[in-house]
Amino acid sequence: MSKANAEPKRVVRCAIYTRKSSDDGLELDFNSLDAQRESAEAFIASQRGDGWQVITTRYDDGGFSGGTMERPALEALLEDIRAGLVDCVVVYKVDRLSRSLLDFTKIIGTFDAHHVAFVSVTQHFNTTHSMGRLTLNILLSFAQFEREIISERTRDKIAASRKKGIWGGGRPILGYDIERSPGGSRLLANEIEAERVRSIFSMYLELGSMSQVLRQLDELGWQNKQWLGKDGRVMGGRTFNKSQLFCLLTNPGYIGKIRHKDNLFDGLHEAIVPADLFSKVSTALRENRTNDGRGANNSRCALLRGLVRCKACGCAMTHHFTASKGKSSAKREYRYYVCTRAQKRGWNCCPAPSLPAEELEHFVVAQIRAVGSDNATTAAAVRAAQVRLKARSQELREASAVEVARIATFTAEARQLHEAEPTPAQDAALAALRENIRLAKARMARLEAQATAIDARLLDRDELTGVIEAFDPLWEALRFEERERLVRILIKSIEYDASCESVSISFRSSDAPAATEAA
Repeated sequence: MSKANAEPKRVVRCAIYTRKSSDDGLELDFNSLDAQRESAEAFIASQRGDGWQVITTRYDDGGFSGGTMERPALEALLEDIRAGLVDCVVVYKVDRLSRSLLDFTKIIGTFDAHHVAFVSVTQHFNTTHSMGRLTLNILLSFAQFEREIISERTRDKIAASRKKGIWGGGRPILGYDIERSPGGSRLLANEIEAERVRSIFSMYLELGSMSQVLRQLDELGWQNKQWLGKDGRVMGGRTFNKSQLFCLLTNPGYIGKIRHKDNLFDGLHEAIVPADLFSKVSTALRENRTNDGRGANNSRCALLRGLVRCKACGCAMTHHFTASKGKSSAKREYRYYVCTRAQKRGWNCCPAPSLPAEELEHFVVAQIRAVGSDNATTAAAVRAAQVRLKARSQELREASAVEVARIATFTAEARQLHEAEPTPAQDAALAALRENIRLAKARMARLEAQATAIDARLLDRDELTGVIEAFDPLWEALRFEERERLVRILIKSIEYDASCESVSISFRSSDAPAATEAA
């Protein structure tokens, strides 16, 4: 047969895939990915007589683990294979493609479905032969074994460092800065942020509700930790949500501890929250874990839950109920407030261990209603409300002034950077300062708006008086959860004195008189 009649050889389009687990050294002119590609190109050149040609498209994954398929270059390679643009995939070693046997099986399945061959340069096999496929599976099993061994060593190292109290890295937390050194990173207390963290703990202990704490944080313009990432981008610095607030309130790092799984170890960093405050907040969180202090667990509608105390025993009186016995479907439920000391030590140790709940609740509601009908009491309540509103307005104005000072500081720093000779680091710092200025201006505007709204309410005494006097229609329109919250806002405590069989109510307003009535 003449050369003119000879069939032209089929072109085998070869894609070279390279991968490196970490991004160390990728900035070099000739890195690990280049070395892998050079070896693959040399191999393909040796097969040029069979029509092998290199695809110009590069499929390089630098800084991606072989234990996952979520790699941009691998995804692009698979897309090109599905589009019929690749006939053969060449890698330096099998584990460059994948270290997971399951993932590798999926990848090879895609190769087979589109009639794409797979070649490893240094391990000399081809998947078009049964022996090559067997060798491939054996090598991949060892690659996965090696990966699992590395994972076990890493876990052991992390556990050992935690036991020694060493911070293991990760995102910085509010209250601490990260000091990086050749020997490792460690946490250093940031006094300004530490004071803010302690205030958040005290705030939750006072309010007993994460929703109310979040509302308070929004009003103050407080945000979570802000820092610069490795690429110079500003990270964090956003308003808190419930999940972030819960993580802050339950983080043992604030009391100088390091957590590893279910164990706590003494950390090498400084504690910034007193242990007793952290313990009290933890207890309150456990008590409110399903209702966040809103009364969702109050299925028996105990309006005065947590407010009633027994004066004789000096103990709280908790809500209990009993149901009438009998086969009738219309069973009646009886509710009581019971002395906790009598519960624990016997009914004989308390002169009056229980009070009918409905009667006590009706009396308390009547006393709240009386606030609106008594002119002197109404005036005292209005004065107390005005005092609280003025204090809140002043607090917001002071917080706004702090933001103004921060804006001035950020602006001065930005001006200095702008006048200096530009560098990539300075550009990143300047961008961060501009973002800080924007956020500070937004907080200042929000604080000023809140203070202005409060000042408007201060001017309208008739409105405040009307709210108190219109108690009856307001009370009837409220749901039980809202009634319970209103009672907690108005009343500080309720005390039952068994010696004279009387109930005393202490309102939160210092000007409002205590209401007392014989039981």
